[in-house]
Amino acid sequence: MAEGRADAEDATLPEPAADFIYLDYAATAPLGAEAASAMAPFQVPGPANLAVNANANALYGVGRAAFDLLESARRRAARALGARRPDEIVFTSGATEADDAAILGLAQAAAEQRRLTGQKDRALHVITSAIEHDAVLAPCRRLEAEGVRVTYLRPNRQGFIEVASLAEALTDDTVLVSVQAANSEVGAIQPIRELAELAHKRGALFHTDAVQALGKMPLDVQKLGVDAASFSAHKIGGPKGVGALYLKARTPFSPYLLGGGQESGRRSGTQNVAGITGFVAALEAAQEAEPEESARLRALRDRLYAAIAATDGIQPTVEVDAGSRDFLPNIVHGLADEWESETMVLRFDQLGICVAGGSACSSHSLEPSHVLRAMGITGDTSYNALRISMGRYTTEADIAAFEKALKKVLNW
Repeated sequence: MAEGRADAEDATLPEPAADFIYLDYAATAPLGAEAASAMAPFQVPGPANLAVNANANALYGVGRAAFDLLESARRRAARALGARRPDEIVFTSGATEADDAAILGLAQAAAEQRRLTGQKDRALHVITSAIEHDAVLAPCRRLEAEGVRVTYLRPNRQGFIEVASLAEALTDDTVLVSVQAANSEVGAIQPIRELAELAHKRGALFHTDAVQALGKMPLDVQKLGVDAASFSAHKIGGPKGVGALYLKARTPFSPYLLGGGQESGRRSGTQNVAGITGFVAALEAAQEAEPEESARLRALRDRLYAAIAATDGIQPTVEVDAGSRDFLPNIVHGLADEWESETMVLRFDQLGICVAGGSACSSHSLEPSHVLRAMGITGDTSYNALRISMGRYTTEADIAAFEKALKKVLNW
């Protein structure tokens, strides 16, 4: 009994921090009011919960009601993302699953097509960039282990993948190209439409990880011209554990998760209707607010870059002109002269400010960012990265507090 009580006590939620400034939106965003409100009806305990939260694949009445909610969310997501058809949206457990499913599912479908057409001896070729999220790089490495040739495009010093580098890498054996819409560390926005057009001319499919871009720049999957795109709820104020894969109609695809055949056979597993509903509410809010919110964040970004450039002991990692739309409006990246990322993050934390040293998904790694290495930033400086990322609830007062704290951290 005592052991059980201890377990219960361990599970108690911690007291909220008295006061802190959050500047790590690229890692995750606070739950937005729209998502919280949309999910509230799903939080009723007991049998009454099933009125909206039954298994959406069941044939009885409450199951059909949940299915109707699911398909309504799918239609809304398709409209918000610019898809032509609702069935082009596949709901997932997050962007990592969506990326894995896209890379492995599209490549395996291409291999199957070659087998059926008597071309199984031709080696498959996949192209991605060296600055992708690990959710893209890891499945690419798996493909390599299975005999697929993978080319990793290197960016220029500003973090951009140049169209000419893709043109040089494409071959008649290339079946898939995957390049992120915007980089999560330095914020460089990639020329996705031009890259996708080039890939299609050589007969290759094109996937983009659009996680960081969503809600921070105009985003329409048809205008981008991609065959597949990955999205995450928690980066835009939705719940964690929910995402989506846009899969253009008639795109060859081999399912990544096998089982009960949900999501039209493309992603098995009982759908998280509550989370999906919250995701779509956050998605609609983010897309509607994007023009005005991006302009507001862009002004804060420019202010921060000016402050970093004027502060001894740190300099901007990339050159971002005031008002530039070549970089995301909410990410600022600097390189300190002396202090390592971990030290700076902990010092800011002591001052009540949450920032990052790089990608949140690798924050416990002591190795320098693979993004910075690919950009040609090596040596001791590569360990001294600082990323500040902003969002919906970031204020000018937050930025002023960061500017004051920056000088204290660098002169600790």
